[in-house]
Amino acid sequence: MHDIEPYYSWRDYYISSEDKNSPFFDREPSEFYFTNKIYNHYIHPQWDDFGSSTMYLKILFADYDEGYIIIELIGEWNDALHNDIMELKRTIIDHFIALNITKFIIIGEHVLNFHSSDDCYYEEWYDDLKEEAGWVVMLGLADHVIEEMDQIRLFQYILYGNHWNELNWRALTPLYLCRIVDKMIENPKLIGKASHIIKNIR
Repeated sequence: MHDIEPYYSWRDYYISSEDKNSPFFDREPSEFYFTNKIYNHYIHPQWDDFGSSTMYLKILFADYDEGYIIIELIGEWNDALHNDIMELKRTIIDHFIALNITKFIIIGEHVLNFHSSDDCYYEEWYDDLKEEAGWVVMLGLADHVIEEMDQIRLFQYILYGNHWNELNWRALTPLYLCRIVDKMIENPKLIGKASHIIKNIR
């Protein structure tokens, strides 16, 4: 697990530690000293701690003018024992909502498991965004994570699974990815046809 780094190919577009609006501004993690763990496993020092003992994140992109943010996660999402959604909502999500971010892309390819509790913070997140036509989309979730989320009906508040897992986000620049997701949400007929709308966005 210590070899898994946050996605780094978008660093020409955004670096969280250089963003004065980021909670991680001016934070320069070591490239050599591994201190954070998920249970007994050290993780790469580029991942940022937001208060959870089992999950870490990296802000890959933020555009305050257009209201987009992309966040990558790693670890075990455990609402049952550690109330990770509360930590994420209060420490990160609320911070960016106050800065007019209303459209959240969460990349969950490295989310190992999801353990649910109640859905109140997800509902709050949804309510915070709906007046601004905002949304939360999760990409790359494992099937068993999706099944756990479905058990508490998180699809009422968050878009995930199916076509969202098929979106090849690495082939795009971050802003194009955000705009494609936006277009797919605005027009459900475009779902599953991201490749056909890229040229219209550019």
